[in-house]
Amino acid sequence: MAPDHLVVVDRPDEDGGRRVRIDGQISGRAFSVQDVAAFMQTAGLQSYDEMDVVRSALIEWRGGGPDVWAH
Repeated sequence: MAPDHLVVVDRPDEDGGRRVRIDGQISGRAFSVQDVAAFMQTAGLQSYDEMDVVRSALIEWRGGGPDVWAH
């Protein structure tokens, strides 16, 4: 059974970074929606931009949505 969300963005850490996992693999820490879009593009979703990230049902935002970057 496939997961509901392809991408999981964890809650912000003490530095404002959010760990990003794509298909269960850690892609890195994002500090903005642009960073999340870049991770998704690197993972093969080249057409994803910042607006796609904000609206995508593929992303689970934990500890706040795409507008939350402070701990």
